[in-house]
Amino acid sequence: MTDAATPWVLHVDLDQFIAAVEVLRRPELAGKPVIVGGRGDPTERAVVSTASYEARAFGVGSGMPLRIAARKAPDAIILPVDAPAYTAASDEVMATLRAQPGAVVQVLGWDEAFLGIRTDDPEAYAQRVQEAVLERTELHCSVGIGDTLVRAKNATDFGKPRGTFRLTVENWLEVMGPRATRELWGVGAKISQRLQAHGIRTVEELARADEALLAAEFGPKMGPWYRQLGRGDGSAVVDDTPWVARGHGRETTFQQDLVDRSEIEGAALDLLEQVLKDIVAEGRPVVGVGLKVRYAPFLTKTFVHKVAATFDREVVIAETMKLVDRIEPDRPLRLLGVRAEMQMPDDAREGHTPTRSGW
Repeated sequence: MTDAATPWVLHVDLDQFIAAVEVLRRPELAGKPVIVGGRGDPTERAVVSTASYEARAFGVGSGMPLRIAARKAPDAIILPVDAPAYTAASDEVMATLRAQPGAVVQVLGWDEAFLGIRTDDPEAYAQRVQEAVLERTELHCSVGIGDTLVRAKNATDFGKPRGTFRLTVENWLEVMGPRATRELWGVGAKISQRLQAHGIRTVEELARADEALLAAEFGPKMGPWYRQLGRGDGSAVVDDTPWVARGHGRETTFQQDLVDRSEIEGAALDLLEQVLKDIVAEGRPVVGVGLKVRYAPFLTKTFVHKVAATFDREVVIAETMKLVDRIEPDRPLRLLGVRAEMQMPDDAREGHTPTRSGW
C-alpha cells in the first residue's frame, strides 16, 4: 500500500450490534430471538432498540412498540437497554479501526464508522478489518466499499451480514437505479412520499430529475442535494475531526398519559434539569431550546425557539417553559422531551460569547 494507491471509503457497520453484545454476555441466547428495548418489560411503554436476526424474522424492527414486538415474537427474550455496555463495546471497535494501517476514521455512532484508506485491493483491506474487529471484540461487521461516502454507506446493505460489497460510479445506477428512493441514505419515508408526488419513485428517476423542480419543492440547497444523493455523488473525504454535540436532549414516555398541567410542567422541569447537567460540562452557551410532545394515541409535534447565547440557567428554563405553554390543554400526553442547542465552536466569535455566570 503506497501513496499512489487508489483512495477508497469503507463504511464499517456492526451486525445487529446491541443484540450481539447481549449474546456475548449471555452465550445461551445465541441463535434465539432477542429483543432489546426500554426496561425489558413489554407491558410498559417503550420501543425496540434492536432485534437479533432471529427476532427480525418474525417482523420485529427497531422503533416498534415493545408490546407489539412481544406479540409478533412471543418466544423472544426481551432485555433492557444497557447503554454503558454498548458504549464500552463500541469503544473497543473504534480503537481497532483506528489501529488499521493508513486509516482515517470518522465515527458515526455506536455501531458504524467511515474509514478513509488508500489501497489497490479494497476488498482484501475490508476483510482484514473484519478479522481484526472479530479477533478483538468477537463482534461481526459488514463493510461497504465506495468512491464516495454515500456509495460506501449504501453498499453496506448489500454486504450484510458479515460480508463486503462495492458501489462506485461504474455500477451505482445498475445496482441502485431500480430501487425506491427511500433506500437511499438520507431519504426517509416523508421525503420519499414528497418525491413520489412529482413522479419520482426510483433512485434513477431522482438522479435524472429536474433540479429546478427539486429546488422548488425542497429549497435551493436541499433540492440539488437530493439529486446528488440519487447519483451517489458527494464527498469522498473521511473527516476524523472529533464529533461535537450540537445539543443535548432528554425525553420520557409516561406509563400513564399526563393531562394535568402542573404534572406536565413538573415533568418538563425534571427533564430540563437533566439537560442542564449534560450541557454544563460542554462550556458552551445555549442558543436554542426545543420541546417534543406526543399526544395519545401517537401524534408527535415539536416546537423550537432560538435564544440569544446565554449561560443563564434561568433564561433557559424560562424559554423552555414558553414552549410548554404551547402544549394543548386537556389533551392526554404520552411522551415529553426537551432539548437545548449549544453554540458550535466554529460559530463562536469574539464578543459574541457571554461570560459564564448562570450555570
